[in-house]
Amino acid sequence: MDKRIALEAFAALSQETRLDVLRLLIRAGGEGMLAGDIAVALDVRQNTMSTNLAVLHRAGLVRNERQGRAVRYFADMAGLRSLLSFLMEDCCGGAPDLCRPVLDALVCDC
Repeated sequence: MDKRIALEAFAALSQETRLDVLRLLIRAGGEGMLAGDIAVALDVRQNTMSTNLAVLHRAGLVRNERQGRAVRYFADMAGLRSLLSFLMEDCCGGAPDLCRPVLDALVCDC
């Protein structure tokens, strides 16, 4: 991950609703959630939620799957792992391989 992409991810997470969405999707795990259910769970209008989901998607923090007319969203664990790896790439005196077990423990393959 390069700095520009990391900054986009942090910008996406700097808004309260988007941070709540990501945390909700992480809790939902591999089942993910329908866009409408996310809006209801967080008491956010559907058009506002759609915009927030698009921002998170562009930032590589969520992924989606179309299911007929509905769209199911998931936390993008690969994107989260990439962001955490970017933050920790210089850890341990420049030996990021020492931090790999920490990253693997923090971000599951849901």
